[in-house]
Amino acid sequence: MHRPIALLLLLLSTLTAAGQTTQRLTLADAENLWQARSREIQLSRAAVAGAEADVITAGQIPNPQVALNISEISPWSGYGAGPWKDKKMDNVLSLSQLVERGSKRDLRVKGAGALLDAAKNELHDTDRTQRLALTQAYYALMLAQDKRRLTGEAAATYEKSLESGRLRLKTGDIAPVELSRLQIDKSRADNELRQAEADLEKAQVALAYFLGQEARATELIAADNWPPLPESTPVVSRGDIAKRPDVEASRQRLAAAEAVRDLAKAQKTRDVTLSVQYEHNMQGTPTNSYGFGVSVPLFLWHEYEGEIARTEADLVTARLLMERTEAQAMGSADQAASALRSAEARLRRLETGLLADAERVAKAAEFAYGKGGMSLMDLLDARRTLRQVQIEAASARADYANALAAWRLEANYGIQP
Repeated sequence: MHRPIALLLLLLSTLTAAGQTTQRLTLADAENLWQARSREIQLSRAAVAGAEADVITAGQIPNPQVALNISEISPWSGYGAGPWKDKKMDNVLSLSQLVERGSKRDLRVKGAGALLDAAKNELHDTDRTQRLALTQAYYALMLAQDKRRLTGEAAATYEKSLESGRLRLKTGDIAPVELSRLQIDKSRADNELRQAEADLEKAQVALAYFLGQEARATELIAADNWPPLPESTPVVSRGDIAKRPDVEASRQRLAAAEAVRDLAKAQKTRDVTLSVQYEHNMQGTPTNSYGFGVSVPLFLWHEYEGEIARTEADLVTARLLMERTEAQAMGSADQAASALRSAEARLRRLETGLLADAERVAKAAEFAYGKGGMSLMDLLDARRTLRQVQIEAASARADYANALAAWRLEANYGIQP
């Protein structure tokens, strides 16, 4: 890229950046926005509200039925004159009430209550998993910002070296081939910078979704520092898996399936329909009469065998799903603990030795090259090594932060790091 074009692009990007507003967020700020605007949380809350309504429905007694029947209507003999009560028709007014037996209503309430508890635990689990995803998106933005800063510093260093190289070429201090090598590395640094800027935009968009601020994604800036390493390696172990909300939700769904199975079996206990009626007959001598009735179903063709078999199958499915959830929870907890130990060890090695060594070597190479005691190739190699180690250290900080967040939110129940 020609120098005038590069300067023009730099000026345009500076002016664009100056015209943009920024929104600096700590992780706590991001969590507050997420709690208020998370679509997944809102959906889970709506599911809880629906389950609460189902509990009300399950506990309701069936409404009575009222019926009015009119018979003995004869258009040939006439309806009769006068008010309705004098018409020559037979009027029957009846009231019926279904009486459930076999504790059906209690079983419906039990099943609906278990599903409500499951929905509440699923809300907690959605909070847990989405909080982890939010934290990972926030740390991804922090990592993208660090990479953007490191590649920007590297591009600026190569720009200065290239300017200095042009001056030294005029005085005969370096050969043209060395200037070409500087230009090649400058171009590589510019490409890395552009890629870092693209990665930064992607990270901003990903975080903006959780915050409900898609239209302001490019304004987001992560303002927190990376979680510090503990003074000593912590003892990382698995917490109480039974306290995880996804495990508890699966257990409640199993209880609901048991209640539904018992309700299906209770259908074999016959319900009773009681009714009372009033009859007003105007055929011949007007008469008023009263009566009552009792009706029960006849199990002639089936006794709910299909419904019972279906609920038995659903119960087996719910039990297997609970066992699978417990196994997956145990595995994810162990993986989170292992990942935390590995990330902590890797970051500790980088920050207590390798990063400092790379910085010291690069600084010495810059000094030696300036004094003519080192070749350009060795200097460029030292710069590339430092940049690689710096980016690796930034990635290690992100890996440790993500592993720590995952262990705390996925596996750590009742354990303090």
